[in-house]
Amino acid sequence: MAFEPPPRLVRALGETVPDGDDWLARLPVVAQQAVDLRVLSVERVQVPGGRSSLVVLVRRADGTPAVLKLAPRRARPESERAALAHWGGAGAVQLLESSAGSAGSAGGTGSADEGVLLLERLHPDVSVRSLPEAKALLEAAGALRRLWVEPPAGSAAVFETVAARTGRQAEAMSASAGVDAQVESLVGAALAARAELLVAPPEARLLHGTFRQSKVLAAERVPWLAVGPDPVVGECAFDLARLVRDRVEDLIASPSGAAITRRRVRRLAESLDVDQERLRGWTLFRAVESGVRALRVGRVRDAELLLEFAGWL
Repeated sequence: MAFEPPPRLVRALGETVPDGDDWLARLPVVAQQAVDLRVLSVERVQVPGGRSSLVVLVRRADGTPAVLKLAPRRARPESERAALAHWGGAGAVQLLESSAGSAGSAGGTGSADEGVLLLERLHPDVSVRSLPEAKALLEAAGALRRLWVEPPAGSAAVFETVAARTGRQAEAMSASAGVDAQVESLVGAALAARAELLVAPPEARLLHGTFRQSKVLAAERVPWLAVGPDPVVGECAFDLARLVRDRVEDLIASPSGAAITRRRVRRLAESLDVDQERLRGWTLFRAVESGVRALRVGRVRDAELLLEFAGWL
C-alpha cells in the first residue's frame, strides 16, 4: 500500500518544516517498515488526519483493530509515548507498545522506528465536536480532568514545562510585533499576562498540551478518550485555555460572542476548580500566540478570528 500523506498534513508541515528535513520524503518507507515489523494489515490512512502525524488504521496479527501513528521528531512523539504510558489508558487512548520497535526483537529498531506509536483503535471520525456545543464542552472538560495527574518521577528529562514552551513562543511573538498597532497591543497584553502567571503557578501537573474538542474521540471501553497530546508540565489553567476558544468561528459569527466567551471562561473555571483570572490570562496568551503564528505563515483568516477573540478577553 502507498502511504500517501493527507493534504492537511503536507500543508501543516510546509508551514513549520526546517530546511533539510526530509521526513515526508522518507515517510512511505518508514511506514512500511513499521507495518512489517509489527505484522500489521493496513486498512487505510486516516483522512483528513492530523497536522503533525500520519495516522493509519491497521489490524494486528490476531485481528485486533489498532492505529499506527508516525510523527517527525519535532512533533515530540517520544514525549507523547511517555505521557500515554503514564496515563495508562485513564482518560486517554491506550498505548499498545511500551517502546518503539518493542513488537520486534528485544533490541528494537533504534532510530529507524523512532516516532512510531501503536495505539488502541477509537472511533476516528467521531469526536465530541459532533455533539451540541454545551454537551461537547461538558464531555471534553470531563476527559481533560482525568489527565491532570502528578507527572512521573524524572519528568524534567522527558516533558517541557509551561514556562519553557511559552518562553519560546513569547520570543517568536515579540519578533512579530510592530507589524500592526492592534497586533502589537495584543502581543504586549499577552506577554504581560504570561509574565504575571509564571510568578507563582498553583500546581504542576502533567497536561495534554494541545487539548480541544476534536482531540476527544468516541471509544468502546469508556464513552470518550483524549488523543494526540503534546504533553507539558504546568498548571491546569494552561491546558484548559485552549478549550475556551473551541469553535472560535461560531463565537465570532455570533452577535453575543464576547459575552458567550466570558461566560465560557467562568463556567469552565468553576467546573474544573481552576482560577478564573488565571484561565482568562492563559486563554489570552494562547489565542494571541496562535493568531500571530497564523499571521506569520499567511493564514490571514485564522489570524483575524483568533486576534478578534483575544480582544474580547
